[in-house]
Amino acid sequence: MPTESIASIYTPLLADFYQLTMAYGYWKLNMHERETTFHLIFRKNPFNGNYALSAGLKTVMDFLKHWRFQEDDLTYLATLTLPTGQPLFEPAFLDYLRTLTFTGNIDAIPEGTIVFANEPLLRIEGPILQCQLIESALLNIINFQTLIATKASRVCLAAHPYPVIEFGMRRAQGPDGALSASRAAYIGGCVATSNTLAGKHYDIPVRGTHAHSWVTAFPNEMEAFQAYADVMPENCVLLVDTFNTLEGVKHAILIGKKLREKNADLLGIRLDSGDMATLSIKARQLLDDAGFTHTDILASNSLDEYVIQDLKKQQAKISSYGVGTNLATAYDQPALDGVYKLSAIQDNQGKWLYKLKLSEQAVKISNPGRHQIRRFFCDERYVMDVIYDLDLGISDSPDVVLLDKSLEHKRLDDYDGSVDLLKPIMQKGKMIEESDSIHDIRKHAILAAQHFCKTHGDTQYIVALEKKLFDLKHELIDKLK
Repeated sequence: MPTESIASIYTPLLADFYQLTMAYGYWKLNMHERETTFHLIFRKNPFNGNYALSAGLKTVMDFLKHWRFQEDDLTYLATLTLPTGQPLFEPAFLDYLRTLTFTGNIDAIPEGTIVFANEPLLRIEGPILQCQLIESALLNIINFQTLIATKASRVCLAAHPYPVIEFGMRRAQGPDGALSASRAAYIGGCVATSNTLAGKHYDIPVRGTHAHSWVTAFPNEMEAFQAYADVMPENCVLLVDTFNTLEGVKHAILIGKKLREKNADLLGIRLDSGDMATLSIKARQLLDDAGFTHTDILASNSLDEYVIQDLKKQQAKISSYGVGTNLATAYDQPALDGVYKLSAIQDNQGKWLYKLKLSEQAVKISNPGRHQIRRFFCDERYVMDVIYDLDLGISDSPDVVLLDKSLEHKRLDDYDGSVDLLKPIMQKGKMIEESDSIHDIRKHAILAAQHFCKTHGDTQYIVALEKKLFDLKHELIDKLK
């Protein structure tokens, strides 16, 4: 799968400027190679839902594999000055950056996994300067793709068993936003994208019909449909609502009959405006009465999971959905509140010192330590996710503190299996395991989302801290107050 041309836009300058000034500070103080642990988490499940779908890890790995300062990056940094007019960065620091590559370790939850608020999607360990410089890029990638994959999952679950095509490129947040959205939407369950470049780079199936401009470019609708059928006899899907939708359906049927004379067929019609439920029912009747029982009805026009659910309640006769703006922009929640927090740093003797950030808001107090997540099952149903510290460990029947039930204490023993979610992906800057294909990730994601929603519905899933980690956190809080 070609990724070089996409990865080439990701340089270490894809960072908030304060990360560069901090990196310079670490270097000046000779603490730039101190080993650290950071975690990437999000604080609230998106879309007022009860789960998220992890995505973006392959993009992160491509970014880190290509992560190095180019000469033009360093030339730019050399032009930055202090208020006095002196260079902001010493030449020796820029020389240090010239040979810098990422040499740390990454453990991550695989893409396409059901995940929840307050648990780490990635654990990043390595020299503090490197870990700090990659912060914003990792957040940018994981936040956005996880958000869009989750939205796609919700839309596709609402549309099930009918397919969803992602149509969002034209209103996505810029070219890279469009590419990332198409990738994440496919992982979340969409069957195809209208974004041809995403199809090339990510091996996603591409789909498309024609626009209203095709119809208006001809003297009348019938001539426009006939011209399109002549050009695309084996791929004829006609947009029928340029003028009068039901008349457009009748014209499409006439074209379909001519296609059958040439051993082709009318694959589908597309509705893009009006009362979708009523129009689809009437269109279906017209198609069926004319013998086009297998012709699909594709609906588009400001769709999301809520509109799709409502259409299905109205018994709409829609067999596929094109979802654009509301999916590719995550219109009802345009950002995931992911954060990246330092949780441990080694002292000069190599001993881990645990760190946390205090806040007047409890949800913003970070967790100290080096974390792993254990997911517990009972009869294949998720029971609970427990965050624990690698050094403190976790017992077979752990005492836990529930994060979503006013810090209720509980002993977890009602389970028959468990698995640790964070998997080693990169060690000492080298990939230790290639990621699955995007198609395998998508299959896993679809099954995971279907299973979770079937077994949990809308109930809030439990995430907990292992009690030894909880006690450590509150000991540190008491010391810092």
